[in-house]
Amino acid sequence: MTDLFPKTNSVLSMLLSETPPIPAGSDVMTATIELPPGDQGTPPHRHSGPVFGYMLEGEMLFELEGEPERLIKAGEAFWEPGGDLIHYRAANNLPDAWSRFVVVMICAPGQDMMTFPDAEELAARAHLRAPRAGAH
Repeated sequence: MTDLFPKTNSVLSMLLSETPPIPAGSDVMTATIELPPGDQGTPPHRHSGPVFGYMLEGEMLFELEGEPERLIKAGEAFWEPGGDLIHYRAANNLPDAWSRFVVVMICAPGQDMMTFPDAEELAARAHLRAPRAGAH
């Protein structure tokens, strides 16, 4: 990537670069999310389009279908492709401090930004979930 701010003293630090599928007519939403200490976050869900995020402070335990849980710390960027993929966890990993992150969500035209699979669907897709530490 070349200099995006020529003729200025601005500094650009690239955190994440992806090429997501973005259908024409999509809505784009930007929000901050604040999780209290130890909060488990939103129950398993999916987004109609890609989501990009940046941890402002704290730590988040993050799990997407087919990927192992991972820890995202303040100053790190993350993304998920959306669509059929289930987002299992976005939990505050700290027992004694808040975690905050900003997200940019791209909502597919005519669809809800977030939907929740029922228990039957979660059970049917359990084989797609990566093994987790301490899971039975």
